[in-house]
Amino acid sequence: MNIYQNILSAEKEGKKLLAVLIDPEKIDLKNIAAFIEKIHQSIATHIFIGGSTDIDNQTDNVVSVIKKNTHLPLVLFPGDVSQISENADGILFLSLLSGRNPEYLIEQQIKAVPRLKNSTLEILPTGYILIDGKKETATQKVSNTKPIAQENTELILNTALAGEFSGKKLIYLEAGSGATEAVSQKAISVVKKNLSIPLIVGGGIRTKKQLKNAFNAGADLVVIGTAFENDETFFEDLKK
Repeated sequence: MNIYQNILSAEKEGKKLLAVLIDPEKIDLKNIAAFIEKIHQSIATHIFIGGSTDIDNQTDNVVSVIKKNTHLPLVLFPGDVSQISENADGILFLSLLSGRNPEYLIEQQIKAVPRLKNSTLEILPTGYILIDGKKETATQKVSNTKPIAQENTELILNTALAGEFSGKKLIYLEAGSGATEAVSQKAISVVKKNLSIPLIVGGGIRTKKQLKNAFNAGADLVVIGTAFENDETFFEDLKK
């Protein structure tokens, strides 16, 4: 399975992708099979696994159970090096480009190398950019960084392009888990028109209309987590 090539192919064909984000701290292992079945009945194409923290070290257990219940690509979206599981298919190798904390620009990446260099995980170098979703998120607290204002599209664009120019294969615009305001269509559009690599967008998307708006603005892959955590009936709106 080549996750990145599949994303590139979908982008070329104009096919939009949807990832359901599962936070290991917020899901009961006993409920995973039923939750995955709802994902299969939806338009979701990927499953992302991760959160800002994993205090009880449940990532590997959650990944293992999900793996037994799905054919969809499982991609790690780790908050730190402790959230690496070799049972997944791939990993977003994140650099927090919007912040200036070296721990999340390069230090966590260096710590991850011993676990990744001999693994079978497909490594997806990703420029991660926090956008102000009008709510302080766990990512802000953990990384001790500030998001970029929605209105500052020039800085958002330049940060995204800096990521592409430095060799990232994906750019991820993130309003944050539980954001009250999703990444604006203007920001998405400005970035996508100037990028030559796929664009991921997540945070604050709770309705089918918001999902459609993100896609129409240029997002190649949208990530939704909190909306499904709070209300699994949302899957009904996204059935195949």
